[in-house]
Amino acid sequence: MTQESIIFGRNPVLEVLKNQPDKVEKIYLRFGVQGKPIEEIQRIARKQSIPITFLDKEKFKRLTKSTKTEDTQGVVALLTIVQYKEIDTIIQDAFKQTDKPILVILDKIQDPQNLGAIARTAECAGVQGIIVPGTDSAPITSTVVKTSAGAILNLPIAKVGNLAKVIDYLKENGFWILGTSSSAKETIWEANFDIPLAVVIGNEGKGISPSLLKKCDLVVKIPMFGKTDSLNASVATGIILFEILRQRGLSVQE
Repeated sequence: MTQESIIFGRNPVLEVLKNQPDKVEKIYLRFGVQGKPIEEIQRIARKQSIPITFLDKEKFKRLTKSTKTEDTQGVVALLTIVQYKEIDTIIQDAFKQTDKPILVILDKIQDPQNLGAIARTAECAGVQGIIVPGTDSAPITSTVVKTSAGAILNLPIAKVGNLAKVIDYLKENGFWILGTSSSAKETIWEANFDIPLAVVIGNEGKGISPSLLKKCDLVVKIPMFGKTDSLNASVATGIILFEILRQRGLSVQE
């Protein structure tokens, strides 16, 4: 964590939360910190769907090592590197680019390197945007940017409070929701992807949340031929996205 990507101290963190909450990616609090400013920080963060992580003294010390100060007052705000867009803007811009846009919905991707790799793959595939949840997701940090080879900075990204509601909204606006499951009857080679699609990518260990899987219009599987029964989230993303492009017969433009 670089010093440029964080602010620390109760009043500075509280001020940025009050005036520019969209710039805050995550809040870290040291166990045991108390007081009205801390209570207000937690209240605003929860209202804005900004995740809060509590750390013990040693972990908090390691986290704040780059600040070169002992006076963090037990609170650190991780600032966002990207400029998030409204979901309406992403939808409108997507359909301006093509009549069959592709969006990627990330369901609780926890590993920042996975997030970066997925973003790189998505950008290479020409997707029109990525949607991430406000909580239970890896924050977009310098590690994510580096892993994505900078690609994530070229992608429209929306951060939302409720993925289920956003999926319903995408359906209302012409998108079909695509999910994957090892128990699906249809493979990615058999399904028709020549439609506007929002592709849900599930958590590294648990896959797509059951509540979101139920909302998918299409549920397919990636055929497996070895003894291992699952793929890394970023690898699965690449296979799905480029199968969509293959079906659409898109050629490389010079």
